Amino acid sequence: MRVRMCCAGLRNLLQGLSFSAKYYSKHNPPQTVCPYSKVGPKKCHILGCSKSTCSHRTAPPGSILPCRFFSFKQEGTKVPSKGKQNTSIVTSDLLHKDLLKSEQKNWNNISPTYKAMTKRIKEKLEELHNMYTLNSRSPRMRFGENVYFEDNGCIFLAKADGGEGNAKILFSVEDLGFSDAFIQRIRISPDQRYMAISLKSENSEEATCIIMKLGNLPVVEKVIPSVFSFEWAANDVLYYTTQKNLKCQNVFMTTFTYQKHTKLVYTEQDARFFVDLYCTKDRHFLTINSNSKTTSEVWLVDCRHPFESPALVQARTTGVIYHIEHRKDQLYILTTYGEPAEYKLMKAPVASSGKENWQLVYALEKKTKLVDFEMFSDDCIMFLKNAGHLYLNVISFVSYSVQSIKLPTWACEFELESHPEHTTSTCYFQLSSPVHPPKRFAYSFKENNLIEQAVQEVPIITNCHTTRLLAKSKDETLVPITVFHNKNSKELHRRPLLVHVYGAYGIDLNMSFKEEKLMLIEEGWILAYCHVRGGGEQGLSWHRDGCQQNKLKGLHDLRACIMLLHQLGFSQPNHTALAAASAGGVLAGALCNTDPALIRAMVLQCYPSVFITVYENDERVTLPGILQYVQKLRKAALDHASRTSKKGNWIPNIILDVQANGSHCDSSWEHSLNEVARHLAFLNRELEEVCHPQHHSKSCK
Repeated sequence: MRVRMCCAGLRNLLQGLSFSAKYYSKHNPPQTVCPYSKVGPKKCHILGCSKSTCSHRTAPPGSILPCRFFSFKQEGTKVPSKGKQNTSIVTSDLLHKDLLKSEQKNWNNISPTYKAMTKRIKEKLEELHNMYTLNSRSPRMRFGENVYFEDNGCIFLAKADGGEGNAKILFSVEDLGFSDAFIQRIRISPDQRYMAISLKSENSEEATCIIMKLGNLPVVEKVIPSVFSFEWAANDVLYYTTQKNLKCQNVFMTTFTYQKHTKLVYTEQDARFFVDLYCTKDRHFLTINSNSKTTSEVWLVDCRHPFESPALVQARTTGVIYHIEHRKDQLYILTTYGEPAEYKLMKAPVASSGKENWQLVYALEKKTKLVDFEMFSDDCIMFLKNAGHLYLNVISFVSYSVQSIKLPTWACEFELESHPEHTTSTCYFQLSSPVHPPKRFAYSFKENNLIEQAVQEVPIITNCHTTRLLAKSKDETLVPITVFHNKNSKELHRRPLLVHVYGAYGIDLNMSFKEEKLMLIEEGWILAYCHVRGGGEQGLSWHRDGCQQNKLKGLHDLRACIMLLHQLGFSQPNHTALAAASAGGVLAGALCNTDPALIRAMVLQCYPSVFITVYENDERVTLPGILQYVQKLRKAALDHASRTSKKGNWIPNIILDVQANGSHCDSSWEHSLNEVARHLAFLNRELEEVCHPQHHSKSCK
């Protein structure tokens, strides 16, 4: 579900409240035009697999048919009336269909009014997309002399020293019969004989894993539906987890030798835990990780003996989270064990891995977030975040030293590139921000410095200024804010301001590059990102301080951030809009109830217009609930307007846009483009009508 609320304001200013239950994963790359389209795709042979077999409905090998359900009536036992249950279900279904039909009719009547503006916004976003995203470089995976990469659903192979001009296409998603899916994950076997990829449609939460046998003519070796994570334990042994109803609890092993077989190797009995797989950097162990929100447990599979049973590292302990890496017979453990309850790097011998043997190697500073971690033969790199800034800490296992490098001020997000060879002397990663497209950097262990990689044809953002602020909340806690605005903008207090907030689940505010954010900067907007408590920007304690009984602290943080922005001359209340994603809508809605003057000064207590997008196949936010919510929202808005029929009030528009395609987490570039354009057109149109009384049923003072 995606919701847009529009508040009154000055003409041509896009102000409003926006909150969404849709979380855009960083693993959802936009679909792009393949720059190597001149290379003819090489069709692959599909063994033992017809087109129907390659569909998303493929049953896994050895799958068990649902068992029959038998019931019997014991003497004296009252059996519920089946007829009454069926009547209730039928009535609810009819109500759902009637509401859906009514909302679709309403949308069809309203949507033409946004057509022209939607077209203009789409054209601008497509122009920016072509300028930046199409020229950005997709991540590379280097294996010895070979480099593999993906572009627009095509898998390419190139020589490391030969350049991309000599790249050849191995296969494409269309070759595999999955034209409507995108590649989510790629894993290559140690001997490069096999490649496992997961394909996911934007209409489903589950992915399909396809194992390709590489060579002059790639061959589909196996198709496994409903797979979440997978790793190669050996050249021809793949471990994978299956996903059902948003849960992963089973781990399977499948082999590709002459004695091909698949078997279950691990089952998590506790439904609160989610299981995934990861290989240590030196490929010595495959780790089976079972994680809940506060506790984790790791089992090791020795890759030299992949058929042996997994070994437990440390039994789960309430409140202790840990993850495993390996180097020279030592397990390196990222864990919250000990005080304070923040991440630390510890180590223990493989043979005696219990927590009583864990020794401290490095502890993070206070209010520092561990974003990612990468192990190499003689060093490890930690990517850290503190007060909104990104840092790179290099820990040497040879000199026992720690070097801290502050990354560019504009950088807000980073993505670590795959480094299959742990002996490499260089670590590659990409930096980005909401208004800066990904730029490639490298850290050289030998030269001990940071290197900015040249990227062809990608324009450099020079007119955007980045500011870091700290707002003092109600309890004196300092809350980080990241602000972007055009360097050429004058009189910032007159500029529109779009504030972003999340503050939930220990997850950082999404600050990845978006074309619409850059468009707003070019049109004179100010963008502010408030890293309030409840999120994870300053470590685990930052999350704990803003969740459950502490949730109000996040609201206090948000209020303090907006007030500081206004005090410093970044816009003013009647030019300010608020945006939030998923659970961030709780804070956004709460602020509207407690401090409406901060974001809508011209029409106080007047309910805003709302634009809601819902997906028919959303497994997390279901359609029937949204249909009922919209009906109640319309009634509440009309009742409020009738009770406060003073001069200047107006009746808000409550619009529901039901989309047949799309799901809660993932969306293609084309779908996102249409959705964003509709939302921005709605906000522009609403504000124009609000500020021009002749276009509305009631006037706007």
